[in-house]
Formats: sequence, C-alpha cells, structure tokens
Amino acid sequence: MRFGIFYEHQLPRPWTEGLELKLFQDALDQVELADKLGFDNVWEVEHHFLEEYSHSSAPEIFLAACSQRTKQIRLGHGIVLMPPGYNHPARVAERIATLDLVSNGRVEWGTGESSAWAELGGYGVPVAEKRPAWREAVEQCANMLAMDPYPGFQGQYFSMPCRNVVPKSVQRPHPPLWVACSNRETIKLAARLGIGALTFAFVDPAEASQWVEDYYRIFREECVPIGHAVNPNICMVSSFGLHHDAAVARQRFQEGFRFFQFALGWHYGFGEQIPGRTSIWDLFLKAQGAMAAAPAGGGIASAAEGGIGTPDDLRAHLAKFEACGVDQVAFIQQSGRNQHEHICDALELFAGEVMGEFKEREAARVAKKTEALAPFVEAAFKRKQWMAPLADADIPPVIALGRQVAETGAAPAQPARAAARAAWREALEKAEKA
Repeated sequence: MRFGIFYEHQLPRPWTEGLELKLFQDALDQVELADKLGFDNVWEVEHHFLEEYSHSSAPEIFLAACSQRTKQIRLGHGIVLMPPGYNHPARVAERIATLDLVSNGRVEWGTGESSAWAELGGYGVPVAEKRPAWREAVEQCANMLAMDPYPGFQGQYFSMPCRNVVPKSVQRPHPPLWVACSNRETIKLAARLGIGALTFAFVDPAEASQWVEDYYRIFREECVPIGHAVNPNICMVSSFGLHHDAAVARQRFQEGFRFFQFALGWHYGFGEQIPGRTSIWDLFLKAQGAMAAAPAGGGIASAAEGGIGTPDDLRAHLAKFEACGVDQVAFIQQSGRNQHEHICDALELFAGEVMGEFKEREAARVAKKTEALAPFVEAAFKRKQWMAPLADADIPPVIALGRQVAETGAAPAQPARAAARAAWREALEKAEKA
C-alpha cells in the first residue's frame, strides 16, 4: 500500500493570537518531514466557514508552499469543490496545472461537492443540483486541461466560449482524478467514471472489503471515463497516533480523533452553528462522557480508532486493509489539539518500524494490478464519447476590446456578446457533425 497524511487544519477554540499561524507553519514542517520519511501523499481539503473543524479554505496555496519544501511526496487536493458556485471550472484547471508545474508533476486532483450547509448555503449552491453540477464541472475541467484549444461549452451550470486554457499540466492529459466518497453509492459512481475513490468514511476491514469489491467489479464492467485518463485506486482514511506504549498513544491522540468525529457530525449532521460564536470544543468536552470510552489495558477502543496504538497495533490494522485490496491509507494525524511534537514523533515511528514492509510489496502489487486491468481500461475508453475538437478554420477569433471600441465607437453591448456565443455554438455544431 501507499501512505498519506491528511489535513483539515483543525483549530479548536479559544483562538489566541498567533494560533492560526502556528497551525499552518507546523503543518508545513510535518509535510516536509513526511517527505523525508518516504510518505507517498499529502492530502489537503477545501472547506469554507467550517469553524474549528477546518480552516483550509485555500488548499492550492498550502499545497504550493508544500511543493517548495518537498521533493517526492505527491500533493493531493482532498478535495477541490467543483460545483461552479464555488470555483469556476477554468479557474480550477488553471490552478491544477500551475500547481503541477511548480511541483514538477506531483499533483493528485481530488474533487467533490460538499454536504455541509454552511458551505452550500454560503456560496449559493443548491443541494439538489450539487451532484450534477460537480459532474458537469469535472468533465469540462478535464477537457480544458487536455484540449488545445478548449472548444467552449453551453451547459446547465456554467457556460464559456472557446478559449485555450493555459498553462497545461506536466502530467498529461491531466493529473490523476479522484472523488470524495462517504458511502458505497459514491464509490460505485467513482468506478463508473474511472476515477479514484477517496473514501472519507471510517469503515472496518469487513466493510472495506465490500467497498473494494464493488469498486473494481463496476470498473471492469461499466466504466465510462469522465476524464481523458483513468485512475483506478481506492484510498481510505484512518485514525493515527503511535507510541511504543499504547496508553501513551491513546493519551496523545484519542481525544483529537474523537473531536474530529464530533466536529464532523456537528457541521454535517446535527449541529446549529452561530457564526463566530459557537464553541464546538466546549460542546465536545461536554459530550465526551457519551462517547465510547477507551478500554482498560492496551486494546483499541473501536475499529475507527484502530490506527491509534503501538506499531504492532497499527501493523495489524493496516494488514487488514491491505488484504482487502485498499491501495492507499491516509492518516488523520492533525486533529483536535494534537501536539506538533507528538505528530512528528508518531510519523517517525511509523516510518522506522511499520512502513517499510508494506512498501516492499507495493511495486509488485501495482504491476500485477496494472496488467490485470489493462484490457478493461481499453474497453472503457471505447465506450467514452469524446468532446470534439475544433478544426483550425472553426476556431472563433477573440477580438481585442480596444479594437471593438475603435471600430464601433462603444464597448460591446449584449447583442455583440450574443453574436459571439452564437458563433462558437455554430462552430461546436460543425465539429460534432464532422
């Protein structure tokens, strides 16, 4: 398996001066350390207005900073919010390509739509339309990255005329595509579309086995790629926290992970947030008595907390996921009030005593999997309906605004814009008939 670290940038109240600065600087130090230790991926979320749970509203900036402090670790958007109400698809394409360039081709392009009303309502994204808006935006953004020029698009959720979106990414036709999955239905959708499944759900190995089986069965039988390349992979998140003494590991990391679960539930399931005032940390402290208590001795409190314990505990936990066919595990190490020094110690302990044996088996596993899936990938692309490129003669010119003013004596009015839209629609129709 491959291994990643996962960031929400959690910051429980109270927020004292300099705490946000320390949060981000510590995270950069952790990513730099993870790169040196041989971790494969760093995943960074995009969330908006989710106080305490996630202060990561501009992941492209954080990942760009990571790119300049690392050499090998891959930089994962976990995820970009794709409905155009959040991000225009062309802006996503531009940012993904630029990050790929400054990182020398290390981007993983995770996508999603959100299920938090604070985000959806804040940006005016209708709940009923978020899934089809995500799908439209992902497909067109992939076209923008791969096509030269992008022919233009008249869609349900966004439209734009023919433009050549630059720069282009190092990884062609585009970086590996993923989607956030919180349930089995979304993981099935990921398989049908030929993209990786970032499974942001804490499932036990028995359930994970069924998710993996569903994903690869559907990929083999039904895949029609949404992008210009496929990425058949499953990544599952896990709790994380290591020490040679299991009691110390729980003391250092268990509360932070439980806050992660509580704050997730608060923003997505049962909470009522007063912006700028509600203290989720205080509510969590009051609710801890109702949450599962750790057992006496060296055991693990629950399957969700299977990543917290000794190196042997984590080795056994990961072996179950490996046996299920999970491709990558991403660790939630920065949560609640987990301390930077403890996180770094745990990363070093994992790299020194656990990671190596899984890494030894990775190259052979990937080679075998790639060979087995090759005929199904070929069949999947035969089912895809490609966006037709424009012939050179059909690419509509973009006339500079100054020239339009000089020739007409005024800035273009609505009729001129309508005529331009009609011109590129006509060009698209010609291309589709060709």
